[in-house]
Amino acid sequence: MTKAIVVRETGGPEVLSLEDWDVAAPGPGQVRLRQTAIGLNFIDTYQRSGLYPLPMPFVAGNEGAGIVDAVGEGVSEFRPGDRVAYQGVPGAYASERLIAAEKLVPLPDGVDEQTAAAVMLKGLTAYYLLFKTWAVQRGETILWHAAAGGTGLIATQWAKALGATVIGTVGSSEKADMARAHGCDHVINYRQEDFAARVRDLTGGRGVDVVYDGVGKATFEGSLDSLRPRGLLASFGNASGPVSVPDLGILARKGSLFVTRPTGVHYYARREDLLEGAAALFDAIKSGAIKVEISRRFALSDAADAHRALEGRETSGSVVLLP
Repeated sequence: MTKAIVVRETGGPEVLSLEDWDVAAPGPGQVRLRQTAIGLNFIDTYQRSGLYPLPMPFVAGNEGAGIVDAVGEGVSEFRPGDRVAYQGVPGAYASERLIAAEKLVPLPDGVDEQTAAAVMLKGLTAYYLLFKTWAVQRGETILWHAAAGGTGLIATQWAKALGATVIGTVGSSEKADMARAHGCDHVINYRQEDFAARVRDLTGGRGVDVVYDGVGKATFEGSLDSLRPRGLLASFGNASGPVSVPDLGILARKGSLFVTRPTGVHYYARREDLLEGAAALFDAIKSGAIKVEISRRFALSDAADAHRALEGRETSGSVVLLP
C-alpha cells in the first residue's frame, strides 16, 4: 500500500482525499516507481474539476520523478536504482506508483529529482510549442501569456536563447520583475493596460509572429488582436475557462490568422519524440539557458492547499509536492 491523493467525485480542491492505495508488483512492460518529487500543473485541476474527465476513482497528478523500485517482464531499459522522470501520465500524486516503462526518461547527472518533477510537463510543453508548433526563429517576436507562471518562466528563457524578442503578460508588479529576469524583453501588466494595444505599440503596429496562450477565454480575442497578418495563436490551456470560436470568419477579418490547440498527448505519442524533447530540455537546463524556479513546496498530504494556491494565482514558477 502507498499513500495517494484520490479523486472519487469531481469538484473543488476539497475532493482531493489522502488515502491508502494499493500498488501491485509491476506487470509486463511496467516499472514500480518510488517517487521523490511530484509536479503541480493546471491540468491536474482540470481533471479534478471534471473539465478533462477521467474514469473514477483516480489518483490525481500527471508528472513526477523518483527511483525505480522494481521492473516487470520485458523491461530492459531501466533497472532498480535508476533515477527517472515522466510527464503526462495520470496517477502522480502518490508515494509509489506503477507506470509504463516507455513513458519514463532517464535523468542525467546534473538534473536533480525535484528539478525534474518541476520541469518535465512544463518544459516539454515549452519544447513542443517553441520548436514544433511554431519553430521560433532568431529575430521573430513572440507574446507569452502568464510569463511568470511555471511554463512561462521556462519558455521565455528558452525563446530568448533562440534569439526571439519576447513580450510577456503578467498580473502583478512582482511577477513583472520575475518575467524580466527570465527572458522577457517587454512585460505588460494586463491588470493595468490593454495588452493587445501595448503589443501593437511595441511592434510598431505590426503585431507579433506568434502568441502562446495558456490562459484561454479571458485573453483569446486580445491574443488575435496581437498577431500580425497570417500569424499563429497557439492556445494550449484554459486557466480562465475554455475558448469557443463560433465564427471562423473572425480569423479572416483579423488578418488570415491561424489558430491551433496543441497537446503533449499528440506531440509525444512516439517514444522517440519524448526522448528528443527531454534531451533538449535537460541540455538547456545543464547549459544554464533555462533556470528552473521552484517557488513553493507542499507535502503530498497538503495537495488541496496547493491546488487552491495555483487556482488563486498565488504561485509563480513551479510548485512541487513532496511525498
